[in-house]
Amino acid sequence: MSELVPGGNLPLPEGAVTVRVSGPFDVSALVTDEGGKVRGDADFVFYNQPAAPGARLSGDALTVDPRRLRAGAARVTVVVSPADPGTPLGRLPAPVLQITGAGGRPLARFAPPRPRQETVLLLAEIYRRGDGWKLRALGQGYADGLAGLARDFGVDVMDDTPTPATPSASLTAPGTGRATAPSAAAPPARATPTAPVARPATAPAFRTPSGASATCPPPPSHTPPAPAPSPDLATFLSLVNSARSTASSPPVTLDPRLTEAARRHASAMASAGRLGVEGPDGVSVFQRLTATGFAYVTVGEHLVSGPRNPSELVEYCLRTEQPRRTLHDPAFSHVGLAHATQGRSGDTYWTALWARPLTPADLRRTADEVVGLTNRERARAGLPPLAVDPLLARAAQAYSTDMAVRAFYSHTSPEGTQPWDRAAAAGSTRRSIGENIACGQRSAAEVVEGWMNSPGHRANVLKPDFTHIGIGFAGGGPAGTYWTQLFGA
Repeated sequence: MSELVPGGNLPLPEGAVTVRVSGPFDVSALVTDEGGKVRGDADFVFYNQPAAPGARLSGDALTVDPRRLRAGAARVTVVVSPADPGTPLGRLPAPVLQITGAGGRPLARFAPPRPRQETVLLLAEIYRRGDGWKLRALGQGYADGLAGLARDFGVDVMDDTPTPATPSASLTAPGTGRATAPSAAAPPARATPTAPVARPATAPAFRTPSGASATCPPPPSHTPPAPAPSPDLATFLSLVNSARSTASSPPVTLDPRLTEAARRHASAMASAGRLGVEGPDGVSVFQRLTATGFAYVTVGEHLVSGPRNPSELVEYCLRTEQPRRTLHDPAFSHVGLAHATQGRSGDTYWTALWARPLTPADLRRTADEVVGLTNRERARAGLPPLAVDPLLARAAQAYSTDMAVRAFYSHTSPEGTQPWDRAAAAGSTRRSIGENIACGQRSAAEVVEGWMNSPGHRANVLKPDFTHIGIGFAGGGPAGTYWTQLFGA
């Protein structure tokens, strides 16, 4: 059975598949065409309308048979919301998606990052790819309820009360020229595998974070353990750079700020007795790094339990695909390492942090890459390129920085400002404004790919009316990276 992370894909077997989410949740689904819109209200499957051609909801399980979907259907988006309407998902247990095939055969499991104030979560989508069908893990939150989500997909929803004005749709509101898109589903925001890894009984067991690493338990009542003595960093660095040279990657250097952040996070994991990107104090490893004053343009991490020394840690990283990719990544130039031991169990928790410092040149290059990749997608669609607008760029950069510093993620700021408000505050007088945001992606290529794989974001990128663009990027916050595309016409 596969463990999926946000952005992960799974080829589906022939026939029907079932997705199940147990707990205090309502499961629903939206059947859409290639444009990301439903054909009619019958394409919305939920507790009051539990069936559509090829899709049937029974309790907490949704069964989808792609061959029996209505003509023109290209995607089924699986949605979860609290059974008690209005309850933020952050107050409930983290939803876990189980995917099974014929005869109940387990196919995959997806535990998304824990939501916060969102009241709806897009968990996954089943979509057509060529002659077959695949499932993509999403983990994308909405703050304006199931009715708002349904409207964004084109369902005609009648309410007795107005819907909160949270901009989540990719459409331009009539007469306003304003457009936003829902937040992009982040590709894996960690550089470690998402399933436990074990060695033979003669060797220590190595553990890495599960997909639900953001659901850390409250801090235990005992005093957190004192950090263990610093590992042999010289040995670690020698082994790492030797491995990087075989992959034709430049050497990395030790940075005391990365090591200090690694020490704090290893101690936090040891105090909780579990691995996780977020510690029991609610602080992510990325926030610990930015707190040291280290600003980065890209970051990666290894969070591992089990190795007895740096040599065993490097050995583990080299024989496991995702950690090996991080260790070899030529984008990284600096590294820090630390470990701490849990007093009761004796388990050792390691944190290795990999990063490249942010410079003005790096920021310009990253923004230019996003613009270039965006314009490449527009060229493929026969659309003219977008020109960079310094005022839109100023607003986009300020918003990415704000999301990272204040640890929120939404098109609506904590003060209630919208994308067009922020563009105007930066001095822009453009009549039409659109926004895409994303978090957790480690490169311009990753973030643009994520936007193009999401119907709402793709609509903004390929909107013919837009003529200008501004890009924002910032590191930090719970997700590690925050991206903003601000479009104007």
